[in-house]
Amino acid sequence: MFSRRTGWDLAPNRLTLLLEERRRSGAPILDLTESNPTAVWLDVPGDEIRAAISLPGSLLYAPDPMGLPSARAAVAARYGIDPGRIVLTASTSEAYSWLFKLLCDPGDEVLAPTPSYPLCEYLAMLESVVVRPYPLGWDGSWHIELGALEAAIRPTTRAVLVVHPNNPTGAFLKREELRALDAICARHDLAIVSDEVFHEYGLADDDRRAGMVALESGVLSFSMSGLSKQAGLPQLKCGWIVVGGPEEVRSKALERLEMIADTYLSVATPVQVGLARLLELADSIRASIRSRLAKNRASLSRALSAAPSVQLLDSEGGWYAVLRVPAIRSEEEWALELLGSQGVLVQPGYFFDFATGGILVLSLLCREDVFTDGALRIARSASGL
Repeated sequence: MFSRRTGWDLAPNRLTLLLEERRRSGAPILDLTESNPTAVWLDVPGDEIRAAISLPGSLLYAPDPMGLPSARAAVAARYGIDPGRIVLTASTSEAYSWLFKLLCDPGDEVLAPTPSYPLCEYLAMLESVVVRPYPLGWDGSWHIELGALEAAIRPTTRAVLVVHPNNPTGAFLKREELRALDAICARHDLAIVSDEVFHEYGLADDDRRAGMVALESGVLSFSMSGLSKQAGLPQLKCGWIVVGGPEEVRSKALERLEMIADTYLSVATPVQVGLARLLELADSIRASIRSRLAKNRASLSRALSAAPSVQLLDSEGGWYAVLRVPAIRSEEEWALELLGSQGVLVQPGYFFDFATGGILVLSLLCREDVFTDGALRIARSASGL
């Protein structure tokens, strides 16, 4: 009765079962996986946000498949580009699905980095597209294993996905890597799809770092972002695709994307009418988020000074911290132990397809009091190892 695309194994894992048990019993939980900006008491200009989505015109339905011209102009102004290269979507997830429709027939393949956030595989599966992994290497910093990436290309490969910066490692794509990736994609007639939702959250400036891929790549390329991360406003459901590459193929891609977008017309009018103002407000919201991320990373580093067996891996940006823990137990056993004995919820590294064991992932977006308490408990649990 049901499609094979939805044939997932929905059985809960041991960590989920323990979490549900603690919630039923009312036992306290310090959730260090929370990444919802609206759930962590950030300082946001609520009255101004509400005013932005209540502007005149919000009640008029006059859809444009690519997005209202005023909304696309607001996004384009942030990047200094032609609004004609912008396509609005309801989210980055929807942007992925539209790009899979654009680039792939059922059974075609895209290459995606590991480790990385697992959502892409589900989105591809729902489009009958196959995800094949390529590895990120670690030698004190993360980088694309370019030889392994090219070796993974097959006749049915249509695109290479990059996450810039990667989630959860925080590694940005470097200009040298992008030049090499461009050459590979040109040889094999592949597009680049770049998820750049965390691009505004670098920890420090770096001259080696690539900018927006769609503006710097020489092949057909797509950069995706949106209000969810840029403004910490996931509830307003607005994202965008910037289309790059040689003009001829870029124009053809935009024509086809317009047809796809016209089929859905998914972006609500109020958020489009208010988008210019929301992007202005986003600057202060990002500043609040950056402050939270920096404080929590600093408190984590201080806490782990009492647990030398746990290593906080270097990161260039993003919202997450990656810990390397002793391999005396599996990642799942580490997560179960921390939740069971300390009441601290973390994510085991295998959720993100880390190739090596002994990895835990924490969200730096959590409330500072929750995060500090949780970090101290992790250190306490590991201090004797």
